[in-house]
Amino acid sequence: MSPIILPVNGVSPQMGENCFVAPNATIVGDVTMGNDCSVWFNAVIRGDVNFIRMGNKVNVQDGACIHCTYQRFGTTIGNNVSIGHNAIVHGCTLHDNVLIGMGSIVMDNAIVKSNTIIAAGAVVLEGTICESGSIYAGVPAKKVKDISAELIHGEIDRIANNYVKYAGWFKSQEK
Repeated sequence: MSPIILPVNGVSPQMGENCFVAPNATIVGDVTMGNDCSVWFNAVIRGDVNFIRMGNKVNVQDGACIHCTYQRFGTTIGNNVSIGHNAIVHGCTLHDNVLIGMGSIVMDNAIVKSNTIIAAGAVVLEGTICESGSIYAGVPAKKVKDISAELIHGEIDRIANNYVKYAGWFKSQEK
């Protein structure tokens, strides 16, 4: 079994160095990934109707969906970003050092600034700007507290680094 990686309208996904794509993941269209990224089981990155740009050390966990909006909003994801299991990231901007919790949704034209956590199950509504160094939770998502430097390193960095390690386990079996 191989991942589904397809061009759309003549534009093929581009991946940086040292990336892992699970055998049943799907990546199509105008998608550019940086180095050390991972796309996990049943994840979908669909750059068919607009662009998706991902920095370095981004992990898209199992069942997550990244999409965009036709002729309106592409999706831009910075460096050191974790997108949790079954999350939806749609037509928005995620800056560096962001954690998108499991099952959360980030809608069109939202901006999640650096060093921010979107809690599991949160819904960031269209056009919302999540300020840097904060935790957002709830439906709709609201700021619940500031993030300490320990939490940034203890959660955001730890998870991103762990996913580079986990990808290595699978990549070592590919040879």
